[in-house]
Amino acid sequence: MSSPFPSTERLALLPRDARDTLFLLAVIAWILMPQASQQPWWSTLLTASLLLWRALLAWHGKPLPGRWVLGALLALAVTATWLTHRSLVGRDAGVTLMVALLALKTLELRARRDAMVVFFLGFFALLSNFFYSQSLLMALAMVLGLLGLLTALVNAHMTAGRPPLSQALRTATQLTLWGTPVMVVLFVLFPRMAPLWGVPADDLAGRTGLSQSMQVGSIASLAMDESVAMRLLFLTPEGAPPPSSSLYFRGPVLSLFDGREWRAEPQALLTRARIEPLGDPIRYQMSMEPSKRPWLPLLDATSEAPELPESRGRAHVTQQLQWQASRPITDLLRIEVQSHVDFRYGPQSFSPELRRYLELPSGSNPRTRELARQMQAEPELAQASPQAWVDAALTRLRSGDYAYTLEPGVVDSEHTADDFWFDSKQGFCEHIASAFAVLMRSLGVPARIVTGYQGGERNYVDGYWTVRNSDAHAWAEVWLENRGWVRVDPTGAVSPARVGQLQRLAVPRGALAGAVGNFVPRGTLEKLRTYWEAVNNHWNQWVLNYTQSRQLDLLASLGLESPSWLDMLRMLGLLAALSALGWLGWLAKTREKRDAWTRLMDQARKRLAQSGMALGPSLAPRALAALFEAHYRDRSHDSAPDPQNAVLVQAIVDWLLRMERLRYAPSSQPEDLARLRREWRALRWPVRLPPQTDPPIASTT
Repeated sequence: MSSPFPSTERLALLPRDARDTLFLLAVIAWILMPQASQQPWWSTLLTASLLLWRALLAWHGKPLPGRWVLGALLALAVTATWLTHRSLVGRDAGVTLMVALLALKTLELRARRDAMVVFFLGFFALLSNFFYSQSLLMALAMVLGLLGLLTALVNAHMTAGRPPLSQALRTATQLTLWGTPVMVVLFVLFPRMAPLWGVPADDLAGRTGLSQSMQVGSIASLAMDESVAMRLLFLTPEGAPPPSSSLYFRGPVLSLFDGREWRAEPQALLTRARIEPLGDPIRYQMSMEPSKRPWLPLLDATSEAPELPESRGRAHVTQQLQWQASRPITDLLRIEVQSHVDFRYGPQSFSPELRRYLELPSGSNPRTRELARQMQAEPELAQASPQAWVDAALTRLRSGDYAYTLEPGVVDSEHTADDFWFDSKQGFCEHIASAFAVLMRSLGVPARIVTGYQGGERNYVDGYWTVRNSDAHAWAEVWLENRGWVRVDPTGAVSPARVGQLQRLAVPRGALAGAVGNFVPRGTLEKLRTYWEAVNNHWNQWVLNYTQSRQLDLLASLGLESPSWLDMLRMLGLLAALSALGWLGWLAKTREKRDAWTRLMDQARKRLAQSGMALGPSLAPRALAALFEAHYRDRSHDSAPDPQNAVLVQAIVDWLLRMERLRYAPSSQPEDLARLRREWRALRWPVRLPPQTDPPIASTT
């Protein structure tokens, strides 16, 4: 049956406790909403059901469930948490259990004590969102959640009547603004510590991005992941990057091949690579987004180890020239790097260790092996160098109607290179690089696969270069006599725009994006995204990446030599002491302003006491006026009234009544008190009369 009142009218007619409960439930739902993508499906369903149930009980004024129902729901939540996480402790299990407990606690929200528990659980739930994301959007959403919780907390302490939520919101906003300077000082000077948790690696198969292995032919279509992988700011005088054809960021190197899957060598960290720079270095700052992996995809190639924060340990390089941190990158990492895009590395003459880069599974890709024999049998290539065989393979890719696509289809056969060279003739960079490397090994040229990123785009707002997961790329390296390992990108032969002009294949837009595109020009959307990414980059640089080293740099810029965390604590203590003194001074000043009315009334009482009246210290102005008027009326009963005194007495009575209005009238202004003070000083007092035998004693009631 529908309600006879509209929803807004029904809400206004609800009892205060029901209205306050609905507001608190809305705030809790807002805080827990980001958890939906991180929590198990049953946790999200249970939490939403419990909050909706509690809202219906408040709306209809129904009684809360009994302890047996709550106990059964608690046992269900604990059991489900154990079955999901196999534990009740740890980050994920703890957050799941806390969310369920917060929703359950709302079902026994009867007294203020229960409300306090809900408030503090809400603050913990708010903070737990930052376990999974520290983005600017998350921070803004949680600021709104914080204001909501503070508003509900202030409203719970306003016990009288039905105060509007806007009044509690104003108080909560003032509290937030007053606490902001303290928060900023603590953020800047409180010693920074490394994250206390880590996140295991997730499988990125089927999406653009880096992976520790590459399985060719098992993915029918590839989803373009447009999320940011890293940002760079080149520190050359002009801020310009090297040529686009040199923007290769090196990731895992894959050299073991079983016919379908390429994998990295397990002992890659035993020998450090040595490079020979051939040109001037390029300096740049790199901000890496969390990848949950230890890889550092630096610009190819980097000879000196970048300095990492203490929480990341030291950077190591493998013999395949891949840089890694000691621990996975679980939060934003900002480093300064120096690389050479023109370099040479690897043995200059053939050695036994290069034989493993010629290995192919027995019987795999027979048609590609036959193609290699035909190429070696051609007169112009029979006595040619391996460089000529590389050029011939690239020429075949350019002129053989091969296509670069994100939807190559599934290859059922183990002969993935045969499928690319002779059947499908299409694929994305992994297909092309794998087929090229197999052909090179069949020709007797050592070859391997290198994965990483290629290209990027410059943000014209802040000058940073943005490299996305959609820029993930795979290319080949071949070993040539007297040259060492040489990069060869066969994808550039199939699609030159992919490498030279940094153009990417576009994924068809979804229904929502297509609908928005019908009303908003695509250029406008790209511009808005550019501005948003510039803002988000500043958030990353100055907030998320505010590490201990940057704290120490700040102290050094203030003139401290070799600052340490003890210096930060001393400065924090000094600022705390100065803030306390400032607060005491402000309190004294505001108290003086606040007590000016009382001091003026004290002067009036002292002056009136000179006329023979005995006054109580807390007599109100209206009672004081009545007592003063009665005093002079009684003293003048036996003598002829003095008109001058009568006028003065009436002026004093009027002045006291105006003092009362000033104290309690909502429209009073500070200048009214100054005017009353001047009027008091201008009054001419009558001659003091002898006191009565038994003067009246003013009551303080």
